[in-house]
Amino acid sequence: MDKRLQGLYAITDEILTPDDTVLTQVREALEAGVKILQYRNKNARDSELKGICESLQALCKAYGALFIIDDRPHLAAVIGADGLHIGKDDMPLSEAREIFPLGIIGVSCYGSVKKALEAQEEGAGYVAFGSFFSSPTKPHSGIVSKSVVTKAKESLEIPVCVIGGISTSNIHEMAALGPDMISVVSAVFDGNITHNVKNLLQKM
Repeated sequence: MDKRLQGLYAITDEILTPDDTVLTQVREALEAGVKILQYRNKNARDSELKGICESLQALCKAYGALFIIDDRPHLAAVIGADGLHIGKDDMPLSEAREIFPLGIIGVSCYGSVKKALEAQEEGAGYVAFGSFFSSPTKPHSGIVSKSVVTKAKESLEIPVCVIGGISTSNIHEMAALGPDMISVVSAVFDGNITHNVKNLLQKM
């Protein structure tokens, strides 16, 4: 199991972390203790994001954190990102692996341990489950039972990530289930980042 796949996992957001301030915001989050960063931008073209992703990759490297790109295997391969994350509407894992042969590939499995076992079989580096609470960044995602985390930890050999509506008020509930990574968006980037991260880590 990849020992780097553990801890607080922050995901950028086009509204909370616009491209002109994302580097400053990410630096602050890494300094405060974020271990994994995913860059998520659903709208721009790869060519427009190459510079920013190279800078984020360098920043994560400087802080000993992992840098993962959401749903852009070509870009992840070009800049040598640590990882790639794919969801149900993105390409299949086997196809993503052909484009991005070397790094970690994480797969969103929502509430399905069966899907997670298939992803593990296909060579996923980690799987993510959620949402567990209503999420401000993805208001339409379905709510998943917390028992999924327990089942996943019992049946999988790869790291498990939990995501969706996790905040300082409920992160302790998720941490108690023993996931390897806890993923947050607004709980880190909305407001005072250093304060948010320290608070989340304390409650984990």
